[in-house]
Amino acid sequence: MKSNLLLEVHEKPKKLQWALLSFQHVFAMFGATILVPIITGFPISVALFASGIGTLIYILCTKGKVPVYLGSSFAYITAVQMAVAAMSGDISAAQTGLILIGCIYVVVALIVKFIGKNWIDVILPPIVIGPMIAVIGLGLASNAVNNAGFAADGDWKSMLVAIFTFLVAAFVSTKAKGFFKIIPFLIAILCGYVLSICLGLVDFTPVMEADWFSLPAFAFPFALGNFTQYKLYFGPETLAILPVAFVTISEHIGDHTVLSKICGKNFLKDPGLDKTLMGDGIATAVSAFIGGPANTTYGENTGVIGMTKVASVYVTAGAALIAIILACIGKVSALISTIPNPVLGGMSILLYGVIASNGLRVLIDQRVDFSKQRNLIIASAMLVIGLGGAVLPLGNLVTLSGTALSALVGVILNLLLPKDKKEEAQEENK
Repeated sequence: MKSNLLLEVHEKPKKLQWALLSFQHVFAMFGATILVPIITGFPISVALFASGIGTLIYILCTKGKVPVYLGSSFAYITAVQMAVAAMSGDISAAQTGLILIGCIYVVVALIVKFIGKNWIDVILPPIVIGPMIAVIGLGLASNAVNNAGFAADGDWKSMLVAIFTFLVAAFVSTKAKGFFKIIPFLIAILCGYVLSICLGLVDFTPVMEADWFSLPAFAFPFALGNFTQYKLYFGPETLAILPVAFVTISEHIGDHTVLSKICGKNFLKDPGLDKTLMGDGIATAVSAFIGGPANTTYGENTGVIGMTKVASVYVTAGAALIAIILACIGKVSALISTIPNPVLGGMSILLYGVIASNGLRVLIDQRVDFSKQRNLIIASAMLVIGLGGAVLPLGNLVTLSGTALSALVGVILNLLLPKDKKEEAQEENK
């Protein structure tokens, strides 16, 4: 594979160029990275810090061979919110679940190292992955609508801000060129925020009261200073999060495949999928351990590299360091916390819809044939169970629901329902 890059993966930019490119990289990831903690209630400062630390961990695990920046994962939002709600606001189940997600990545990485990755394709073909991603996005729809204020007793100001934010994000995504096309979330948040200020929806008191320098609001599974403490909890709320790992593992493979094409390298072979999964998994476990959201590879990261033609790991590392520094500036986190719900609602309407549409995109790109009853049955069952509020108690220890139950149903049906001879022949030839 040939690349058309201005800066290769191993090249170190000049100091000023390095700083500018790193800031550019941070801005591309910023909107999506802070949106997850705002929605889930995790501290913004911890999410930024974990994003930076996680990226550095990933770079170490992949021996500096892959220019990937890790940000907050949207895939776990529903599962995390349900776990926190089930525990009456306690984050113990959610954090334990995310730590275990990181462990699952590490286990999968070790299996891939010794026996390859073909088994992943068998368990999680496109007909399972597509509906699973759609369920994640559509399952969040009510949250987006409520935040946007579209209710019987909704406020017109909130609705106006939500509509304006949504339209800005939509127009930037479709009409903008160059670097601006890569950061529609950030631009939309800024524009919606300005309109909110004009309508008197923003309270700057937290910014005025915040210190310039402060440690992120970490949470640990043990007592440490004044930081929040959570307990390692292995109940049903925790276990329900785990199946989502296989969705993000598939996304991980997809992101690295696309990035390989852009960079003219094969990252799934060098440094290898086992090492990239290992880096992603350890980063997620560390993030959850300190009270942050799950980490994941970002489409924005691929977009920035494709647009700027700069694939230097030095730039990615520089962006990670900037994120860590921003996490320690108290007024930055306080300013982000003042973003009103209608701004988030307008953004979320687009964002969650895009997540769901990406599930359809998987089905289309992989040319899944819905004229075949087998595929129709699998997708139908997953969508109805995932969105219909189905709950499956498995004894007193585990209760599966939502995305987790939908994923399990998809995997089981895919393994049980017979395939026609043509499909089996195509899989054997892969």
